[in-house]
Amino acid sequence: MALMSENGTAAFDQGNFEEFYIRWKEKQNLHLHDLITASRNGYSPSQSSSLPGLVDRVISHYEDYYRVKSKCIKTDVFLILSAPWKTALEDAFNWVGGWRPSTAFHLLYSKSGLQLEAKLSELMKGVDTGDLGDLSSAQLGRMDKLHRITIQQEREISEKLAKRQERVADQEMVELSHDVSELARNHHQSDNSDMDGAVDSTLKHKEEDFQLVVQTADNLRLTTLKGVVDILSPIQAIHFLIAAAELHLIIHDWGKVKEERKTRS
Repeated sequence: MALMSENGTAAFDQGNFEEFYIRWKEKQNLHLHDLITASRNGYSPSQSSSLPGLVDRVISHYEDYYRVKSKCIKTDVFLILSAPWKTALEDAFNWVGGWRPSTAFHLLYSKSGLQLEAKLSELMKGVDTGDLGDLSSAQLGRMDKLHRITIQQEREISEKLAKRQERVADQEMVELSHDVSELARNHHQSDNSDMDGAVDSTLKHKEEDFQLVVQTADNLRLTTLKGVVDILSPIQAIHFLIAAAELHLIIHDWGKVKEERKTRS
């Protein structure tokens, strides 16, 4: 059955999550165009008043993604973790089914450095650029505090994930794998139904553990994104969201190019 997101956009069950993700990414591309336009016009008083509304729409778009993803996690968390709609390149940078939250700070500082270097002469004259090259000491202090909190929460989630992964070799799993192997060797077909039930029951508990970890990671991703944006001014948030969207979209495109080249070779 299809899911429906709260803002009225169509969403889908786990079998069609790829379709939802493609549509979500297409809308992200449209938002990117709006963000770039706003970044060029945002310094004028007539345009700056519309910036908070645009930032809110983009954040709402991210919230919509995690809302739908949360429903799919409850249905098939392993599908979310393997993410067949993503490229191998994207998978290489994935952490617990998505981007690592602390990446947001590295992205911010990298973009800030680039914009600072590009407009250094203006800043030396005391002219405020308004973009990420113009972060105040108070903003940097708040950002550093949020960064430290995020890293600590990341570590806690990574430890929880490691414990879940280690449980693949716990006593219950080892005993069950032995029983299934024995059954296969002895060709006891009549016992298959009972054994299938035991396997389903055991894996269900493991799956629920993974659901909790991935959901916690997604909550941290969204909380971190909102936290960074809250520290920034509207025009700075515009520049940050541009950098985030560009990086996300281009890594996907690079991954597709690599896979197409591999297929042709």
